[in-house]
Amino acid sequence: MSSVQLAQLVQEMNLTNLTPEIDYKDIQILTAEINRPALQLAGFLEHFANERVQIIGYVEYSYLMQLNPQERAFKYERFISSKIPCIVFCRQTDPSRDMLELAIKYNVPTFVTEKTTSAFMAEIIRWLGVQLAPCISIHGVLVDVYGEGVLITGESGIGKSEAALELIKRGHRLVSDDVVELRKVSDVTLVGSAPDITRHFIELRGIGIIDVKALFGVGSVKNTQAVDMVIKLEEWDRNKEYDRLGLNEEYIDYLGNKLVCYSIPVRPGRNLAVIVESAAVNHRQKKMGYNAAEELYKRVQANIARRRSEAENV
Repeated sequence: MSSVQLAQLVQEMNLTNLTPEIDYKDIQILTAEINRPALQLAGFLEHFANERVQIIGYVEYSYLMQLNPQERAFKYERFISSKIPCIVFCRQTDPSRDMLELAIKYNVPTFVTEKTTSAFMAEIIRWLGVQLAPCISIHGVLVDVYGEGVLITGESGIGKSEAALELIKRGHRLVSDDVVELRKVSDVTLVGSAPDITRHFIELRGIGIIDVKALFGVGSVKNTQAVDMVIKLEEWDRNKEYDRLGLNEEYIDYLGNKLVCYSIPVRPGRNLAVIVESAAVNHRQKKMGYNAAEELYKRVQANIARRRSEAENV
């Protein structure tokens, strides 16, 4: 099961720790969903999702503050003793001392953020959704080409890294070389990234490892990128019939998501970088509603119909 360390969440969300007495380095967040307690603070604890990060907004805070100290302590203790991972107060609200003492008593780390409740909820759900998404590792290269995430796959030594290097020199950005980690953040989106140990590096046979960020600058690399299409490089086979029109698209499945896949035969003299660029732009055109193959087909059909009409009128 995927998990995220609470310490990583605190750093990423820039949270202020209100309970430094509590050691939270071993606490793990197991779900991307969060909970904003309302009924729980009122005393109704059935179906309480206590495994989630608990977020207290201004409304919940105002409700607690208008209670007398005894009633607030009673209701807050029932809530905080439910084995929750942590609590985050939004809009820089200031919990009372008795609330912080209860947090320390039950070993529940408590934080505060200056963000509004809605903004913070959207940000934390998005970030946890990416971190906890189903993940697989793919052998390939991921490059951002004109804003399109292009995953280049193929057998070792076929030229994936060399194509990526040429694309970088042409102004595009490297996300990952050799190993690409794909995360399913939604039913329609896969996000690719590089393992921490190989980030920004490319392996070139005969030369070795090069640091793309150091050689070409920070504008040549990117940490994450949504994957829009796959280009599969393969050795040229003169006996194989390759698609020359592109009317019928092929797809490849990763984690249940289908991506458009183009099989590109590799042969001496073919400029793979230009081919990848053209494929990326063509894919972008299709998403915007223009399909060159269909346009050619319409022209051919119109020309055939015109000639047939002329022949009938002769």
